[in-house]
Amino acid sequence: MSDLLERLRAGLPSEALVTDPDVTASYAHDMASFCEAGAPAVVVLPRTVEQVQHVMRTATALRVPVVPQGARTGLSGAANASDGCIVLSLVKMDRILEISPVDRIAVVEPGVVNAVLSRAVNEHGLYYPPDPSSWETCTIGGNIGTASGGLCCVKYGVTAEYVLGLDVVLADGRLLTTGRRTAKGVAGYDLTRLFVGSEGSLGIVVKAVLALKPQPPQQLVLAAEFPSAAAACDAVCRIMERGHTPSLLELMDRTTVRAVNALASMGLPESTEALLLCAFDTPDPQPDLAAVGALCTAAGATEVVPADNPAESELLLQARRMSLTALEAVKPATMIDDVCVPRSQLGAMLAGTAAIAEEYGLTIGVCAHAGDGNTHPVVCFDHHDPDESRRARASFDAIMALGLGLGGTITGEHGVGVLKKEWLARELGETGIELQRGIKAAFDPLGLLNPGKLF
Repeated sequence: MSDLLERLRAGLPSEALVTDPDVTASYAHDMASFCEAGAPAVVVLPRTVEQVQHVMRTATALRVPVVPQGARTGLSGAANASDGCIVLSLVKMDRILEISPVDRIAVVEPGVVNAVLSRAVNEHGLYYPPDPSSWETCTIGGNIGTASGGLCCVKYGVTAEYVLGLDVVLADGRLLTTGRRTAKGVAGYDLTRLFVGSEGSLGIVVKAVLALKPQPPQQLVLAAEFPSAAAACDAVCRIMERGHTPSLLELMDRTTVRAVNALASMGLPESTEALLLCAFDTPDPQPDLAAVGALCTAAGATEVVPADNPAESELLLQARRMSLTALEAVKPATMIDDVCVPRSQLGAMLAGTAAIAEEYGLTIGVCAHAGDGNTHPVVCFDHHDPDESRRARASFDAIMALGLGLGGTITGEHGVGVLKKEWLARELGETGIELQRGIKAAFDPLGLLNPGKLF
């Protein structure tokens, strides 16, 4: 320990090192339940690329594991510390280095908060679409590490589609530059995409070149109430089948709607079994909203209410964004699943989840990026009750098994981390895991970067 600290101090300012156990303990884990976390030996908060390189050279020389972190808003345990590790928190590297309206790119450090970047590019008439629910606090580096999504993915896609290039400090301290600043480029293997979603297991992202889009008009939202989740999912299928491209298509089940009302008195219709929110950000969204309203009615909607203005639309979106927070208030603890299925299987996914809730005697609310088929079943339970905790974990696994059985994936945007390691092996199979481990070994032969995550 003393040798580690001495070597780190040789290349770092004193304020970059945190050794107080009470403080380092606060960096031990992200927001996931049921994920073990160890006690870090030290927390390092670098401000420069050179400081990150020094940390990695020191770690390699002493064979000390390194756990990269952003804002720790993750939900899979991917940022959890291991015993004796160096926690490398990138939150102090928070500069927006460049915004280019001509090239439509932003160049940023990993600690830039998503919402800060979004507002900064808006001032140039540009738009950075990925918007996770935690966008006011989560960082771009963390978004890249877990390949985050958000509410707008149905039209604009996820983080991976906006990362053009990266600067990455490798396990041995070398600096690797991948990708490009250009609109097109196919030189060599796509190493940039390989790092996106790698959860800090291949290298430390210290700079990112991000693609931007022209800022669209303010979107208008339509809210549709349904007598069943099956009817709401039928409406989703009809909307997508007819070729509509909403900027947002979100679903909240009855449990979620009631939880939001209980938390914030939003006035959402508690009589509904499922609430569907559909938005368009075209210059004239009214024709699309009218067409979608008709499709919702045909699918069995009992009420279809288009927002009159952007302010009303934003109020509805606030209700959707607070879904997870509201469900967290239902019980002392939650497990948030992240199963994505083909859109055609969305109804079966919600029906199966409801059956699992009944089987295990638990409250499970579902909010979903319905246009993507990405569901977030939230298991609410009392972690002080051993039996309820056991049932919560069992129901979580049952939901993942259900998703895989429907042709889906165990994670659409939250990542694998510690929480879903066993399930990653089931999804990828023996050959897939073998190849992924080979890639890991090529980048990190000593296994120092975020050990124990993914597989």
